[in-house]
Amino acid sequence: MTTGRTTLKVWLVLLVVFVLGCVTGAALTGLYRSRAGAGAGGPEAREKAMHERFEKMRNELKLTDQQTTAIRTILDETRNEYKTLRTDLRPRFEEPRMKARARIRALLTPEQQQKFDAMVAQQDAQHDEDQKSRR
Repeated sequence: MTTGRTTLKVWLVLLVVFVLGCVTGAALTGLYRSRAGAGAGGPEAREKAMHERFEKMRNELKLTDQQTTAIRTILDETRNEYKTLRTDLRPRFEEPRMKARARIRALLTPEQQQKFDAMVAQQDAQHDEDQKSRR
């Protein structure tokens, strides 16, 4: 009887660890997206927000046409630098994520692995869609 309880405890611990990992992953994804500017809106909403912030700065600082043009150039160049940086760093984020998935998958039964693979495929598809909408 103690073997059965021990097995149950092990499975419960694994389940709790898995759930905590999912919750942590979701929270970190939300934080990353909010910091990266994904927000609730798509590219149009982000573009509109950037335009509004720029217009506020232009009006409050009473920028000349020459200053406005120069600052827009600086902001465009900076935005392009951020895009390049995100592209360069993305593979570094991918490696730990794939390692974690492999470690989790190793703990699962074959039936659980199939479900986990389906969940991961769905998450990856959503991630790819999010990335396309950012471009």
